[in-house]
Amino acid sequence: MIRRLPWRIIITSLVGLGLLGVIVFTYFVIVTPIPKAADFTRADTTIVYYSDGTTELGRIGSYNRTEVPLARIPLTTQRAVLAAEDASFYSNSGFSVTGILRAVYENLRTGFNGGGGSTITQQYVKNAFLSQERSIKRKVKELVLAIKLTSVSNKNQILENYLNSSYLGRGAYGVEAAARLYFAKDVSQLNVSESAVIAALFNAPEGLAPEVNLPGLKRRWNYVLDQMVAHNWLSPADRQRQRFPLLQPRVNANTLSGPNGYALDMVTRALVAQGYDEASLGISGLRVTSTFDARAQVAASQAVLAAGPRTGTAGLRIGLAAVKPGTGEVVAVYGGPDFATQPFNNATQASAQAGSTFKPFALAAATEAGVPLTAKLPGRNGTVVAGYKVNNYGGESFGPISLLFATENSVNSAYVTLTYQIGVDAVMNAASRAGIPDNTPGLQRNLTFVLGTASPHPLDVADAYATFAARGVHAAPYVIKRILSANGGVLYQASVHTNQAFDPNVADTVNAALRKVVTNGTGFEANKLGRPAAGKTGTTDNNLAAWFTGYTPDLAASVMFVKQDAKGMPISLRGTGGLSTVTGGSFPARIWTAFMKAALAKTPKTDFVPPQVILPPDTVTATVTATPSATDSTTMSPSATPSSNDGAVPVG
Repeated sequence: MIRRLPWRIIITSLVGLGLLGVIVFTYFVIVTPIPKAADFTRADTTIVYYSDGTTELGRIGSYNRTEVPLARIPLTTQRAVLAAEDASFYSNSGFSVTGILRAVYENLRTGFNGGGGSTITQQYVKNAFLSQERSIKRKVKELVLAIKLTSVSNKNQILENYLNSSYLGRGAYGVEAAARLYFAKDVSQLNVSESAVIAALFNAPEGLAPEVNLPGLKRRWNYVLDQMVAHNWLSPADRQRQRFPLLQPRVNANTLSGPNGYALDMVTRALVAQGYDEASLGISGLRVTSTFDARAQVAASQAVLAAGPRTGTAGLRIGLAAVKPGTGEVVAVYGGPDFATQPFNNATQASAQAGSTFKPFALAAATEAGVPLTAKLPGRNGTVVAGYKVNNYGGESFGPISLLFATENSVNSAYVTLTYQIGVDAVMNAASRAGIPDNTPGLQRNLTFVLGTASPHPLDVADAYATFAARGVHAAPYVIKRILSANGGVLYQASVHTNQAFDPNVADTVNAALRKVVTNGTGFEANKLGRPAAGKTGTTDNNLAAWFTGYTPDLAASVMFVKQDAKGMPISLRGTGGLSTVTGGSFPARIWTAFMKAALAKTPKTDFVPPQVILPPDTVTATVTATPSATDSTTMSPSATPSSNDGAVPVG
């Protein structure tokens, strides 16, 4: 026969076990350390701004998250979240038995729309410190850490951490990122209705995604507003006035998508070059001010769309780069239509033979050597220079012509003769001082150098022409102006490093000649800019590349056209846009003009400083007086033919 224990013994035993459990639980709360938070809860996206320091260019990192202090989160938004997730947050100890019981009841009654069983502190603990597994062991750890965190942390700090780290769909972590993705505004600007949407997403960010379950999101939104009324955080009258807000459409989560992705990638590469770990950029919270100008960057893409070819574009690469003279600031690039699908940057990585865009370097070297713009040079097609037969574009022939006329009309025979007279070394040195990198592919010491057989990038050529625009001052191009830490401390401030590459009067002379290229010569399309501009066309042999590079005193830009077949091999531009020949004065000059018009729309017109020389009429009969370089006579074989010509229009 089994004796029954007295009820008092049973109660005493249960109480004792309960006390023992409390003691053990308390012990674990005391000895359990707060672990290191998961990366995403501490992650703060690196934000890159345009040159104004306020307009956002893009973000770097896999976690779309921006830390904001609780003071910047509207009280309405805070209360909406509290109403939805844990109305007793400020009074509970991080754990609520009644909350769990209420959640069970609400979920049974309303299904998907019921409140969660965990407090905000528990949810934060689970997200920040624990895995998402469903087990009793994990739940116990959650309770222990929730109570521990409540005992050692300020409630406001816990709420701030929770609001800044919770996943809210569309790749957004925290209310600031969510506000931008769903409403295109800062969290501080959210109204009641918008706050209720954000609060609703805490329950099931993917299950209630508006693209997937808009009716469910609206039901949860109504629940949040009703709970706000129930806790006296919203009046019934205000509740009746609420309407479900308009949501922004979901966009590609890849921050490098679209044409701006090329600029953002350039900033990322520059940060890595400064020693930043690419893997940590997404969580470091840097605030980076770039050199890119918002107006100019938009203008670059729009110019390509508006003035570029629409037919025969298979395999076509268009690159555009713009540099601010005298500072080296890269203000705009067009590297392609979409970095996410075509990550090869046509402005900084693609290259092509530069054609006659290299002739201004010979002009600068000749001016330094004392050769005037009145100097007479041979313009006849087929002129032989040091055993080298020079062909002019289109087979055009002229009699003796001035250096200015040769520049305006890009006459090859005249410029090869000029290069022979002053020496290839002088021309190469001028190009290097202007900004053409010494490691440019195809950079060889021979007479074809002046015809642009080397293959630079558009950014290189824009940088070199910016030197002329700045009256001979060269500044190395750069893309980062300032870097701030997450707490606002200045980590880096760019300083402009310049050198006087050419005497100002030499640059002024080059500018005057290239100004004539725009007003009278092959770059006439750029004259439609409506302000003083200088520039040079470039078209290579077999029409494998076409360039236009030009500048005003305020901005220099280069546009390059090249084409590739399916195997990546260069092919002729013929047929692009329906043209039999794509010259530098056609699409490249049109795109350049459209870009410059928009980029400089708010900039006052400025003129170039006139040179201390008199520009010659085309009938002057002066001769070249420079002595030929003795070493130049062996640079080419007598049978060589030029591999680069120019997109000059036929001149009668």
